[in-house]
Amino acid sequence: MTQPAALASHLGYWMRIVSNHVSLGFARRLDERGVTVAEWVMLRQLYDAPSLRPSRLAAQLTLTRGAISKLADRLIAKGLVERRAGGGDARSHEIALSDTGRAIVPVLAELADRNDADAFGGLVEEDRVALARILRVLVAKHGMAEAPLD
Repeated sequence: MTQPAALASHLGYWMRIVSNHVSLGFARRLDERGVTVAEWVMLRQLYDAPSLRPSRLAAQLTLTRGAISKLADRLIAKGLVERRAGGGDARSHEIALSDTGRAIVPVLAELADRNDADAFGGLVEEDRVALARILRVLVAKHGMAEAPLD
């Protein structure tokens, strides 16, 4: 029987260490502003559109409509999004950022930028570009479409 490879010989091991560090650091920063990572992702998605139907938002974020509804409810309670009547159907609605939500997205985006700078600032630009290219290739090759929510 051959000796199993050491944990440190696996790229996934190192990716997980980096991912945990980056994700937990960002989650802590967001928590200080009273927002979760999942809420941030939804807020950022809504920032680029005046409003979106829950079904469209669910498709964009690869979540169920139920998950979108729960996220929207939490963000409505925080005053960051609102439901608006949509289309001609009385049952139809859209989700949009409130004025407060629209104002907080750039602040939270700055936290994301700072988190990236802290995590990857030690890389020279050439390595940073190469890492981003490699990660995008892996995402495309394996059809990874899920938004990173946790």
